[in-house]
Amino acid sequence: MTTGTKLAKLRKEKGLTQEQLAEMLNVSRQSISKWESDLTYPETEKLIALSRIFDCSMDYLLKDEVDITNNQKEQNGQDRDKEKEHFVLSVPHIEWKSRKTIRGIPLCHINIGLGRTAKGIFAIGIAAKGVVSMGILSMGILSLGVFSLGLLSLGAFCLGLISAGAISLGVLSFGAICVGVITVGGISVGLFSFGGISAGYYLAIGDRAIGKIALGDTKMTSSYFGVSPYSIGDLRQAAYNLDHIVPWWLDWAKNIAKAFMNL
Repeated sequence: MTTGTKLAKLRKEKGLTQEQLAEMLNVSRQSISKWESDLTYPETEKLIALSRIFDCSMDYLLKDEVDITNNQKEQNGQDRDKEKEHFVLSVPHIEWKSRKTIRGIPLCHINIGLGRTAKGIFAIGIAAKGVVSMGILSMGILSLGVFSLGLLSLGAFCLGLISAGAISLGVLSFGAICVGVITVGGISVGLFSFGGISAGYYLAIGDRAIGKIALGDTKMTSSYFGVSPYSIGDLRQAAYNLDHIVPWWLDWAKNIAKAFMNL
């Protein structure tokens, strides 16, 4: 296939019109038509952009594929016989892309293979980017993965507005080890912390608690108000004290912390 034929084929597989592709590349529709008709060739800058859009190499776009003659086939067969002792390991690769797209982005893209990234509204792969993404390396609004980044992030190692995982970093963070504004976990570090070992700048509640206000089951260290062990009455007193030490711009976090205290 020629470069133009390949461009037309890739564009149709992507579900794009010539007008849509032209808009993405900031060129005219006539330019796309001329490229696909092999009347002109894209500039290097446009070829790089095309390879990114279609997830293919520039070599694939530029090198024409020609038919192999019978003599060439025979020669290739002889070469294979000579090299039959060589072993080639093929890395498995699975990919499926929905025909339905939204602004040129597939509704669903499954792309599982080393060095490959799934990109779609719903994306699944070893590496995945999407509104909803699942993968070992995952990034999206809702992200699930071993290493996860998103507004809502779930995984072994996660970073997000709301995150939950073995090691978790977020505004609202849940996990075995968690760091954030409001944290709930085995080892919890934040402004308002709840956990087995809890360190909170304003509030810490747990088995062992360290903070300005600290309530500990077995041990506490506080600089403002602290009790160990604590009772329901101590929780109420802690909530009252929070109103005096937490600045107004953290009222939203203070109210969430009070909700966790069942007050």
